[in-house]
Amino acid sequence: MSDQGTPKQKEQGVELPYQEIDPDTLRRMIQEFVSRDGSDWAAPGGSLGEKVDQVLRQLRSGQAKIVFDLHTNTADIVPCR
Repeated sequence: MSDQGTPKQKEQGVELPYQEIDPDTLRRMIQEFVSRDGSDWAAPGGSLGEKVDQVLRQLRSGQAKIVFDLHTNTADIVPCR
């Protein structure tokens, strides 16, 4: 069977430098990220503030980045490889 004519699903995203995001907006974005159901961050162990600070440190060190998905118009925090 051929894949011809089947559009390939490809995520289109743009990296957003965390430094260009308003600090209050960035903090709320990280809070939402670490409190999502089903995420490792939502597990007990550490306060919300501690988890937010940890993600912020990862952004600053280059271990994580913020990506805006052009298809869904949503932002996410992803690890850097």
